[in-house]
Amino acid sequence: MAVSQAEQPKSDTRKALVGLLSVCALVTAMSSHAVTLQGVRMHEAPDSTRVVFDVDGAIKYEVFTLKNPSRVVVDLENVAPKSGFDPAVVAVGRQRISALRAARRGNDYRVVIDIKKTLDPRHFTLKPIDPYGHRLVVDLYELSQPEPEPEPRPSDRNVVIAIDAGHGGDDPGALGPGRIQEKHVVLQIARRVKASVDKLRGFEAVLVRTGDYYLPHRKRTDIARRKRADLFVSIHADAFKQAKVHGASVYTLSDRGATSETAQWLAERENRSDLLGGVGDVSLNDRDPVLAHVLLDLSMDANRSQSIEAGQAVLANLGRITRLHKKRVEQAAFVVLKSPDMPSILVETGFISNPDEARRLSQAEHQDKVARAIAKGIEQFMRSNPPPDTLLSSVGGEMRYTIVRGDTLSKIAERYGVTSRLLRSRNGLANDSIKVGQIIMIPTSG
Repeated sequence: MAVSQAEQPKSDTRKALVGLLSVCALVTAMSSHAVTLQGVRMHEAPDSTRVVFDVDGAIKYEVFTLKNPSRVVVDLENVAPKSGFDPAVVAVGRQRISALRAARRGNDYRVVIDIKKTLDPRHFTLKPIDPYGHRLVVDLYELSQPEPEPEPRPSDRNVVIAIDAGHGGDDPGALGPGRIQEKHVVLQIARRVKASVDKLRGFEAVLVRTGDYYLPHRKRTDIARRKRADLFVSIHADAFKQAKVHGASVYTLSDRGATSETAQWLAERENRSDLLGGVGDVSLNDRDPVLAHVLLDLSMDANRSQSIEAGQAVLANLGRITRLHKKRVEQAAFVVLKSPDMPSILVETGFISNPDEARRLSQAEHQDKVARAIAKGIEQFMRSNPPPDTLLSSVGGEMRYTIVRGDTLSKIAERYGVTSRLLRSRNGLANDSIKVGQIIMIPTSG
C-alpha cells in the first residue's frame, strides 16, 4: 500500500528516534563498566602476601576488613571482570589466604579475600609502566610484633654476609632469550653463594630475598642491617641495549658520575625497579630528609674504600672462571648500595641479554662456578678485614697493606713480626723488590 506524503515524515522520525535510542543504549552499556579487571596475581613474602589487581584503566576502589570469619573486602567501582576470569584458582595453596571470591554488584565488582588469620591491609595504585598497565596493589601484612632487644654479640661470632638476589615478584628483571628471567637466575645463584659461604669456618650467610616476591631497595638494606651483616652483596644478571655486551662486573656506590656508560645505564635501570615491583611508600620514615641524607653520606664515607676492596676481591675471582666486562671495580649511584653501616657491592654475574651468557647463567654447573668465585672473594676480603669481635679476628687472619715511599720488604716484615720469606711466599714475589702503591697481604697472628 502506498504511504501518503503526510505519513512519510512521521515514519522517518520514528526510525531516527529508534536509531538514536539504540546508540544511547549501546553507549550506556559500554560506559556501565568503564574499566575491565584483567586478572589477579599473588606473591608471598616472609611477612606479607601481595595481591595485585591488573586493570585496563584508572579506578576508584575501597578496601575494608570484616570479622567472623576474617576477610578483606575490595570493592572496585565501575569495573567488570574479563571474560573467563576465575578468582578461585588464584588462592590455591596460599600461606595466609584460604579463598578468593568475587561477584558483581550492579556496575561494581566486589572481591572477597578469605584470610586464615588477622592481617593488616595496605593498598595503593600504580600507573602504567612497561610491561604493566594500571595496577591496584593490596599488601596483607602479618600483625607487627614488638622487636626483641638485640642480644650482645659474642666475642667469637661468625662474620655475617647478606646475599641479596635482585628483583622478584612483579619485577622480573632482565629478560633473556627463551624468556629467561633474571629474578629466577639470580635467586638460584644467591642460594649457591649462601651454601658456599656457610661451609667456611667463621662465616654465616643470610638471604635477603628467599622467594619470588619484590622488596623495595631500602627494605633490602634494612633486612641486612637487622641481621647485623658485615657485608652486603647484591646479585644480578642484567641486560644492555646491545646483545653483544658481555662479561661479569662488580659495582660499588658512587655519589658522583658513573665510571662508564654501562654503569650509568644499569644504575638507572636498577633504580627503576621500585616502580616495577610496586612501592607505595618510599619515604625516609619520619626523619628530616635533609638531615637523613647528610648522616647517610657521612656514615657511608668510611665504607666506600672497603666496598671497593671487597669488590676487587670478588672481581678477581670471577675473572678466573668467566669473562669480565671491565677489569676494575666500577662505580654508579645504585640505590640498593646506599647502606650506611656495612660495605656493599653489586655483582653482575653476566649479561642475560647476551645469548651465550644467558645460556650459561641458566646452567647449574656455571652457577656453581660463579657462586664459588663470589664466595672466595668474600672470604679473602673478610680474612683481610676481620671485624674485631669475630672468630676470624680471634684466630688470626691477614691484613692488606699498601706500599709507601721508604718501605722495604724487610722493614715491613720486622714491623709486623713476620719473615720476608713468608711475605714473598704469600704474595707470589720472586724477590724482595716492591714499589710504591703496590698492595701486599700480611699474615697476622690475631
